[in-house]
Amino acid sequence: MKNNIIPTYRLGVQIRVICAIVGLLFAIGTPVFAADERKILVMGDSLMAWNRSSGRSVAKFLERELGSRVQDRSRVGASIISKTPLFSSAGLSIPLQFRAGRRDWIILNGGGNDLLFGCGCNACDDRMDQLAAADGSWGAIPNLLDRLSATGARVIYIGYLRSPGVGSMIEHCRDDGDELERRLIRITRQMPGVDFVSLRDLVPAGDRSYHALDMIHPSAKGSASIAQRIAAIMRR
Repeated sequence: MKNNIIPTYRLGVQIRVICAIVGLLFAIGTPVFAADERKILVMGDSLMAWNRSSGRSVAKFLERELGSRVQDRSRVGASIISKTPLFSSAGLSIPLQFRAGRRDWIILNGGGNDLLFGCGCNACDDRMDQLAAADGSWGAIPNLLDRLSATGARVIYIGYLRSPGVGSMIEHCRDDGDELERRLIRITRQMPGVDFVSLRDLVPAGDRSYHALDMIHPSAKGSASIAQRIAAIMRR
């Protein structure tokens, strides 16, 4: 009888050891998040969503910076002013990327696609005013920030990358981008609990390394640098 029990016992030990090893292997390379992790939501357009397929988006780098899980609802092609129900249902309406729920931090960007696709970054006065009035008192962006801030979350709005002075398909959008940023700075200064992070000085002149090959979207280095600026505000 003992001869039957001992092998069975040893087999059980071996199985437990194997399970422990397999569990350890699965754990290696998996981020370890704090038990009291903050609820962080990222929203926006391709500035935030770029490099997601390779695990090197802004949200992923932010997770590594903070050691906290980050929910990412950003979408390539998303805009502030939605156009059709189909557009909105695909996650391409930035305001509708928000779902009711408790968040500690909401990080977002937007407006670039509204100017690029809405008016071609040419004669954009009406579209600019729809996004944000010159004095920051009304518009789709301040309305969205009011709604997000009212949930009790701290909100961070991110500006856009500038080109390093070399070829980019959206170089002609520079003036409109600068004006949008001026309005965003004015808006966020008027709102307690809302910060603006400018990327105007992030890219050194002539340095292509912060951009993807299209010279529009961030490279992995660019995404990491954006995440570092966001994390600095959150730690402050």
